[in-house]
Amino acid sequence: MYDRMDPPAFDAEATAELADWCERILTTAEDRFSAGRSIARRLGAQVEGDRVVFGFFVPELQDWSIADGDIFIELLRPEAGAELDLAVSHSELAFERVLLPVQRCEAFAFCVASGVKAGTREVTGDFYALVWRDADHNYTRILDPLAMSVPYGAFAPAEVYDVAAMQEARTDKGYFEALKGDAPHKFTPPTSILQLHIPTATAGGTLASLTRQIQRLAERVAHGLPLEPADELFMGYDAVQPLPVEPTTVYEAGPPFWTEGAASEERVEATLTRPNTTNWGYDVVISGMATVNPVLLETARPDELVDLAAALHNFPGKPKKLILDVVFGHSDNQGLDVLSSHYFAGPNMYGQNLDYLNPYVRGILLEMQRRKVNFGADGVRVDGAQDFKWWDWAAQTLRHDDDYLAEMSGLEQEVAGTSYQPWFVFEDGRPWPDEDWELSSTYRAVIENQTHDPDVFQWGPLTFAHNTPFIYTFWLSKYWRIKEILAHGANWISGTANHDTLRRGTQVNPKLNINTRLGDTKMEILDKAYDNPAVSILTYAVFPGVPMDFLNATARASWGFIRNQDDKYGVKVVAEEAISLKWQVDSYSYSIPGNFRRLKELGFETREDLARFFEFLPALVEVTEYDLNTIAALLNAVEPPLAGPDRFTVGLLKQIACAWMDDMHEYCNVSHYLSYLDPNQTGFMRKLRDFRQSNPWLRGNFGEADQFRYLEPLDGRTVFAALRNGPEGRKVFAVCHMEGRETDEIEPLKLLPEAERGRDWRLVLRSPGIGDDYLGGPITLRDSMGLVFEAV
Repeated sequence: MYDRMDPPAFDAEATAELADWCERILTTAEDRFSAGRSIARRLGAQVEGDRVVFGFFVPELQDWSIADGDIFIELLRPEAGAELDLAVSHSELAFERVLLPVQRCEAFAFCVASGVKAGTREVTGDFYALVWRDADHNYTRILDPLAMSVPYGAFAPAEVYDVAAMQEARTDKGYFEALKGDAPHKFTPPTSILQLHIPTATAGGTLASLTRQIQRLAERVAHGLPLEPADELFMGYDAVQPLPVEPTTVYEAGPPFWTEGAASEERVEATLTRPNTTNWGYDVVISGMATVNPVLLETARPDELVDLAAALHNFPGKPKKLILDVVFGHSDNQGLDVLSSHYFAGPNMYGQNLDYLNPYVRGILLEMQRRKVNFGADGVRVDGAQDFKWWDWAAQTLRHDDDYLAEMSGLEQEVAGTSYQPWFVFEDGRPWPDEDWELSSTYRAVIENQTHDPDVFQWGPLTFAHNTPFIYTFWLSKYWRIKEILAHGANWISGTANHDTLRRGTQVNPKLNINTRLGDTKMEILDKAYDNPAVSILTYAVFPGVPMDFLNATARASWGFIRNQDDKYGVKVVAEEAISLKWQVDSYSYSIPGNFRRLKELGFETREDLARFFEFLPALVEVTEYDLNTIAALLNAVEPPLAGPDRFTVGLLKQIACAWMDDMHEYCNVSHYLSYLDPNQTGFMRKLRDFRQSNPWLRGNFGEADQFRYLEPLDGRTVFAALRNGPEGRKVFAVCHMEGRETDEIEPLKLLPEAERGRDWRLVLRSPGIGDDYLGGPITLRDSMGLVFEAV
């Protein structure tokens, strides 16, 4: 609801003071980057008492010689009597338009105004942008990249938002206040991490829905109520890491979420659509990175991210940390439509490189990060750190910007009056994507560079990208990497199941040497490969570092490449994804009425119909070099005719591609799989995570007394045996059957080093498939089985 109030008024004196301050900073700062960092703190739309301070970085207006008198802050407020409901899917609205003057200082423009309505959890604020006027009295918008609320996405006017009120209302202030000290608090690594994708993590698919689930689980834990398998999926972790929550790209072919009709200097008519894209979260445009993707918000209020942080921090027994996944290593090409060219340094494989050498852009990017983490995150995961590069003109080569990465991890946050530095983990597989990256990447480049912080982490070699643990000999082929994990893994994220690896698994040709002992069907094989008891024993009871699991893997839910905005290459992407049908969808799953409803409406009534179409599509994409007109013509010539539309056209091919993305997005929702969870599996995995929580010393690298080996002779199977030595005489011994034939009857404790066999050992964990009556002694181990012993 909007409350009527006095119209906005320009504060000339306060604006002049701000412009003068900017001039002093530019004159007296140590260098331009120091100036940029200081000025960036005053950019965006910030509520200060009864005024709002607007600041924009607009070097393009210098380039185009736009006069000061032709630049304004544009404020949009629903007309009297008009109701704006941000949660409805579609609305038509007329806005009162107010244009306020600005004062410029070099590439920066400022305006201080009173009477501006700021948004809160309860009310919607005024929308705003900076506009400039040409000689024909046409107005062009420049949107705010540092906006704190974008109800209609990063390509529409932002909402003035009262961030201080949001922070004041947070319910985890006690959590932060307890950390307050003379120096900024430094968060240390969690013991284990649950990675999840918010739109598929719950039936509701929003931050609010996930928060309610965490709160319900907290209530059950606090009152000692029994936990179901669906509850156990979230237990045993002390950190949660959502995939990125910042605004992403929009539909390439439209329609926009904010479309304007008749407009004058006093009034604007607009058609508003609630954002409804589906995306992993990595297709960012950089603008809006400081706030939350409106697609993830049930209420259209960014407070939902604060609520999630609070629910985790207030979890009974042991607070859970929130780790935000941030993407500052690239921008999608759509970023060119929302940011000036000064932000970009040229194209790359994802879209555009950012111009980290521009001192003002560099400062703004760091300020975006600071404001985002101030939602209350304890840690930060930096996506694609190997992509942060700058062009060395003298050497004519790209160089990694490790100084910028160090600046990212050195940022100081403030929440509830407490200054702190988050824990940082970088995904960095350099020299990826070079052809030899799998052999030459050390996964230690950032760790070794950031010696100022002993707790900086990287993704480890079994976590990064291309891992397929359901192909025979995978574990022996990775043995050299495992040895590196044992020696260097203390500052690595470990585990084989994440959003990248699970998706890559669905792209494997089923005709390769697949480990069929994992299951009777391809779906079972894929599920067990990434939710595997033996692999998890290795990860949680043996390996150093911090284990991480992906919710879709532990829930044995489907997963895929989710992005329905791509009009130009959408058909090509789906052709690449077509093979995942063989791994994740059987005839029964396809036939369920609620599944794949869009594809069924397009004529693919059965899985077999779609599978036949998918046999042709990838081949035609390749042989035609992605000529959509030729692809459509060839599909129409297939005999007997393919199921689907009566006649394929380029438009229908794009519609099919979008239907696949949207149907798979729904199919991947974890809520559909909860009824099928095996309590033996979820219970074992939870116990294993609890074991790691009780033995945090396992994070350290292997010492001289620790041992790791595989059983010889191999005899058609890979069985690992590992001994870890902890403080105060604690010892852990694990045996894991990773793949291949079953063993002969073996005595696990006889696999110990001879000096350890005389001790008393207690079996503490046995994988599903091993009876509860087994307490030790001879046993035959089969694929995916494992045992964990502790010295008594």
